[in-house]
Amino acid sequence: MGEAVGFLHSNVFSNNGYDNRDQVYEDNQKKLCWYEEDLDDDLKWSYALNRVLHRGTSEYQEIALLDTKHFGKVLVIDGKMQSAERDEFIYHECLIHPALLYHPNPRTVFIMGGGEGSTAREVLKHKTIEKVVMCDIDQEVVDFCRRYLTVNQEAFRDEKLHLVINDAKAELEARNEKFDLIVGDLADPVEGGPCYKLYTKSFYEHVIKPKLNANGIFVTQAGPAGFHSHKEVFSSIYNTLKHVFKYVLPYTAHVPSFVDTWGWIMASDQPLTLEAKQIDSRIEERIKGELLYINGATFLSSTTMNKTVYQSLLKETHIYTEEDARFIYGHGKAC
Repeated sequence: MGEAVGFLHSNVFSNNGYDNRDQVYEDNQKKLCWYEEDLDDDLKWSYALNRVLHRGTSEYQEIALLDTKHFGKVLVIDGKMQSAERDEFIYHECLIHPALLYHPNPRTVFIMGGGEGSTAREVLKHKTIEKVVMCDIDQEVVDFCRRYLTVNQEAFRDEKLHLVINDAKAELEARNEKFDLIVGDLADPVEGGPCYKLYTKSFYEHVIKPKLNANGIFVTQAGPAGFHSHKEVFSSIYNTLKHVFKYVLPYTAHVPSFVDTWGWIMASDQPLTLEAKQIDSRIEERIKGELLYINGATFLSSTTMNKTVYQSLLKETHIYTEEDARFIYGHGKAC
């Protein structure tokens, strides 16, 4: 879910041209601790914190759990917000449920990444699911999330969940079994990082596609998909998948804690066509509990891009390769 520079800042408002503000407001701001993240050379966001709940460093990345005033508990990895307590369900429902609902009878799922457990949690809501393999490279991140993200503890205890600590590419290549759904819940491609190799045409063609059952679906998060941000990687990932699968369906949703519209892409060699009533019917039949974001009408509306994004998808010619990759802004190190 992206990489960028993030750090804690005690007061982002001091001595910056707002001396005429009410003094009480100024004093209150100076007492706050802030989480701050760069989005571009001249653009950043800041969130006020109640406190830092935990910080740690694994072999691969830096981890923090922050208690923010606006979004509740926030998971930060390598200085980049990964999910926020109050709206992570938007991202994870969009990533998981459309693909599982479009599949006629999904039983087995392979998750690339997903260490926080939220992706597995959503998969396990489906009554037809028999086996979920979650493959994350970082044991310490998984242990951290299992301990501190209490909302996912039931999913981690579910006997259907098979947790594997390994590189997702190596794990898929080593397995003889195939899956009904393969999920890419990976960090955005960042220059110098390992994840960009899991967005390439060769990976989709030679690793993902051969590991899908008949009627199998691949779905991946595809980075920012807003009016200004969709050309970073979203349009390229879409075009790359078009060169591997017969049917490719992009869709987007606004995630408030990401401060942008986010994109996901489904791909299959079987048609991806359902009406809103069919989606709602399958939700009623297949899913335990109530979804907070996705229903038939909401999902179908999310597949309609605005004019600029739609035309960009049509005109995109870039194919993602290891030699010719696109990257999200930032290098993912905490200050």
